[in-house]
Amino acid sequence: MSLEVRRVGAEAAAEVLQVVRAAFGARPVLDPPADALSEDLASVSGALAGHGGILATLDGEPVGCLLLAPRPDGMVLRRFGVVPDAQGHGVARALVELAVECALGHESLVVRARQELPETIRFWERQGFVEVERWDCHVRLRRPLETSYDAADADAMRDLGRRVGRTLAAGDLVVLTGELGAGKTTFTQGLGEGLGVRGAVTSPTFVIARVHPSLVGGPELVHVDAYRLGGVAELDDLDLDTSVESAVTVVEWGAGLAEGLSDSRLEITIERALGAAGTDDDPRRVVLRRHVG
Repeated sequence: MSLEVRRVGAEAAAEVLQVVRAAFGARPVLDPPADALSEDLASVSGALAGHGGILATLDGEPVGCLLLAPRPDGMVLRRFGVVPDAQGHGVARALVELAVECALGHESLVVRARQELPETIRFWERQGFVEVERWDCHVRLRRPLETSYDAADADAMRDLGRRVGRTLAAGDLVVLTGELGAGKTTFTQGLGEGLGVRGAVTSPTFVIARVHPSLVGGPELVHVDAYRLGGVAELDDLDLDTSVESAVTVVEWGAGLAEGLSDSRLEITIERALGAAGTDDDPRRVVLRRHVG
């Protein structure tokens, strides 16, 4: 059997709804019933359009899914389910593994389970989740995530950027901070590769902003260098508001300037792991922080 797990948007709403109904409909009858059973095409499509989700297929057939819902305390996994015939084939574990990748920069993954389903709770505990709260018939579990990463060289920095790029969607704002030569543009090159955009990503210092269209039908990349900007007013003059809604916008040297573009953003700080002195090949420490408005 061929298992594929991928990030999806509203275009996959019908397949995701099919999995939700099959997975939750096969569970024991609960009182009150699971909220998932009230989902319809419009509600699933809206959730996917907002933050996306993950769909698993076996030999091309939809068999597992979840909806992503970023919150200030972490990335919440909703409507997590695997159809009965596909259970035991590693689908659930594969969904969790991709969810961890999609949550780069969040401090934790968060799920909610029913107290009447102890096997479900044990599954989450085996995936590294720990119970943090119980109320009514629900159990809330949390899995802490790494928010800092070591990049030994430029290739590692580019690879981390590529991983982050694969997690981004239209409307995402990335504020990138680091001293001269820290690796900001190298990181953005990988990010562009992860997004699948056209053109070589280089430092936009002399043009302030560059736009890279998508080659894969995804959002374009707007790459901004705020180093020479005198303040928020000059950033406003770039008229980025429209592009922030429809593109992935990366602002180098944006700390203290770009936060006003969006309440939700990914802040990335790159530091030399060996201190200020050294060469461009010195190891770097990259810290990712998601802010959800």
